[in-house]
Amino acid sequence: MIQALTLLFAAQLAGEVVVRSFGLTFPGPVLGMGLLFLGLMMRGRSSHDFDAVADAILRNLSLLFVPAAVGVIQQASLIADNWLAIGAALVLSTIATLVVTVLTFRVVARLVAGGAR
Repeated sequence: MIQALTLLFAAQLAGEVVVRSFGLTFPGPVLGMGLLFLGLMMRGRSSHDFDAVADAILRNLSLLFVPAAVGVIQQASLIADNWLAIGAALVLSTIATLVVTVLTFRVVARLVAGGAR
């Protein structure tokens, strides 16, 4: 169990080191997650201990949203002052995400249908 948790932290640390070393404007933990994913893909499977640690983290995932909620409460006046810009950004980014998702789905569906012939 400790080895699996260490692997998760090592992947996050590796991502942070790469991002800070190269001055990337990308979250280190996200890069670490990608590195972990590549490592698991190369290995072909994950261990039982790793699965147990991942399941435990996912079961308690809601606790990770508490700091974000506290931040929203602390910055309520700033959010109130900029509600229009925040709302517009949320609506436009949601629409953009939906459009890109639909276009991606259509391209993949065509590729899969073309390969099935």
